[in-house]
Amino acid sequence: MSGRPDAYTIVSHDAHDAKHYGAVHLPVYDSSLFTFRTVADMEREGNEPEGFVYSRGNNPTVRSLERALAELEGGEDARCFATGMGAISAAVLSSIRSGDHIVCVDQAYGPARRLIGEYLRRYDIEADFADGSDLAAIESALRPNTKLLYLESPTSLFFELQDLRACTAMARARGIRTVVDNTWASPVFQRPLELGADLVVHSLTKYASGHSDAMGGVVVGRAKAIRELSGSELVLLGSVMPPQTASLIHRGLRTLPLRMERHQAGAMAVASYLESLPFVGRVRYPGLPSHPQHELARAQMSGFGGLLSFEAGEDREKLVRFVDALTYFRIGFSWGGYESLASLQEGCAGMPRRKTHAVRLHVGLESPDVLIEDLAQAFRAAGFDEKERDKDE
Repeated sequence: MSGRPDAYTIVSHDAHDAKHYGAVHLPVYDSSLFTFRTVADMEREGNEPEGFVYSRGNNPTVRSLERALAELEGGEDARCFATGMGAISAAVLSSIRSGDHIVCVDQAYGPARRLIGEYLRRYDIEADFADGSDLAAIESALRPNTKLLYLESPTSLFFELQDLRACTAMARARGIRTVVDNTWASPVFQRPLELGADLVVHSLTKYASGHSDAMGGVVVGRAKAIRELSGSELVLLGSVMPPQTASLIHRGLRTLPLRMERHQAGAMAVASYLESLPFVGRVRYPGLPSHPQHELARAQMSGFGGLLSFEAGEDREKLVRFVDALTYFRIGFSWGGYESLASLQEGCAGMPRRKTHAVRLHVGLESPDVLIEDLAQAFRAAGFDEKERDKDE
């Protein structure tokens, strides 16, 4: 056998040493500190990259998850954080200094946009937001002092992609670091480091955990960048993942490839159904051939997630009635767990190119036939006419 292990193999096997008595799943090391027989022992352990002295820096349970995530993403190392925004903040702050400039895609996750476009202004860091689907727009936003290009592909509301190979090559030629939020696709379906990215971030709260019972984030990249981030942003900002959370997320990671296949199959069935309805004007899902960037999606991803959105006119009350009438789709803003979710996305604050109302659906692990019937009865309850074609189509 040769080559890199596949995702199924990576999530099923860990390199545990004899200290863990052959445990299949690494025990939860819920100790805040680790003690030593001598000062020399403590100093030696503290100087080791895998040394365990104090859990704010390193913890065996958390490190086991970090190693698995790094291997899944194709990186040399990874560090976990208490939330996805903890990981995003660390990746961004480790890449910039006062006086620098950032270019961010304008459809990126809302709190990430606020961090980059608002919060960092107080530290003399400027930012511009560019249409991520337009490489020329990104290039025109770059300045001589641009130090970071922040991407999210696909984005999680309007599902726009960036050409990651082209973007990262353009940035690297100018000495600009590239950070990519890869949460939507997961490392099962997309590996931005192989496409030229410097750092990859994930909200582990979503697919990696998969059970809606744990929050976390991760930054993955080359060992040098992760080591520098570990000694500054991880330790100084204190957004450290607890070992109990790491154990929960690692448990979820064991089934990530299986769940992603199920999410993809269900989402494709739901998206195809929605696209067949005359009153639905647009379905946004990169797996559909009708998606304007479908060929790019196929070129840089090996599969598609379970999150999509659709538009069905601008009658807000009608859309509210539709969402309220759903049974198997629970109303909730997050996504990535086993359960199907629906939310009404409106206003699109901070997204000047997108003013329309949209319903976002996360397709969970339920039977696609059951979910489609749930959508059909909710449309009927809300008063959508199957013979009526959307006026904006």
